[in-house]
Amino acid sequence: MIDTLRYLLGSAGPSGFGSKSTAEQVTENRADLRCLTAIITGATSGIGAETARVLAKRGVRLILPARSVKAAEDAKARIVSECPDSEIIVMALDLSSLNSVRSFVNQFHTLGLPLHLLINNAGKFAHEHAVSEDGVEMTFATNYLGHFLLTKLLVKTMAETAKETGVQGRIVNVSSSIHGWFSGDAVSYLALISRNKSHYDATRAYALSKLANVFHTKELARRLQQTGANVTVNCVHPGIVRTRLTREREGLLTDLVFFLASKLLKTIPQAAATTCYVATHPRLSDVSGKYFADCNETSTSKLGSNLAEARRLWATSEFMISRGPKAAFDLLKHLEF
Repeated sequence: MIDTLRYLLGSAGPSGFGSKSTAEQVTENRADLRCLTAIITGATSGIGAETARVLAKRGVRLILPARSVKAAEDAKARIVSECPDSEIIVMALDLSSLNSVRSFVNQFHTLGLPLHLLINNAGKFAHEHAVSEDGVEMTFATNYLGHFLLTKLLVKTMAETAKETGVQGRIVNVSSSIHGWFSGDAVSYLALISRNKSHYDATRAYALSKLANVFHTKELARRLQQTGANVTVNCVHPGIVRTRLTREREGLLTDLVFFLASKLLKTIPQAAATTCYVATHPRLSDVSGKYFADCNETSTSKLGSNLAEARRLWATSEFMISRGPKAAFDLLKHLEF
């Protein structure tokens, strides 16, 4: 009850920020970030677009990869209209395609740029069952597996940049509190819904992908610490974004429901705040493997804190990107018998 009241009131937590803080507010003390280069996925609209706008305003050089290059160019134009001096590079990337991820990284490396920030923000909620060109359920392929490969291929560059510049690299995985809605065996359910449409549940599939983001954060943090790389990785829940509510309503009870709902939802600037806070705030130097909501550290679900399951998903993911998802699912099926 106390946490709910704190959320509704927007009360500041230990960080000094809360649920009502905006991306601009949490970066006010980071007014000049011109030394940084960031890749932000899913920056053509919504939370990602606001994250990109605010970081550009603070001077960060941006790489905006997107499936629709036109949408990314439009996003760039909107930012440049507000921040004429911003440096923004648009590139093609379809996160649901492992080949597209590899192609993007190869093209990025030809630019010879440093990389300080990687914000894995792009997300998809597939209402209807679909499978990627690699044979993976589409929500999982886009929200997790594409980002897993992207991070794997870029983390060496981030470590090298941190070593050369002395600026700690940061990876931010955008998850959701909905990760706590998933229970059961993550890998087995993924194999099931990637092969069988009849078992598909859109909400459970989305929860699985967000749980995978949490697992990725936990295991990657452990591995980065082992290698001594000056790069951190953390995970965020942005909050539920306020969208335009229908105005075709009547009656006191309905008005009350809409009023209460509006207090639980966030504006896009508020929803982008936690990502920007975790990506830039000096307070989080050397903080890694943590989960944040409302710009403050909080706890994941019980399953989300299971390090053994995080390692298991990592091993499965490595197998999927090296041998192919079909081979991984075939091996899993063999092991189950």
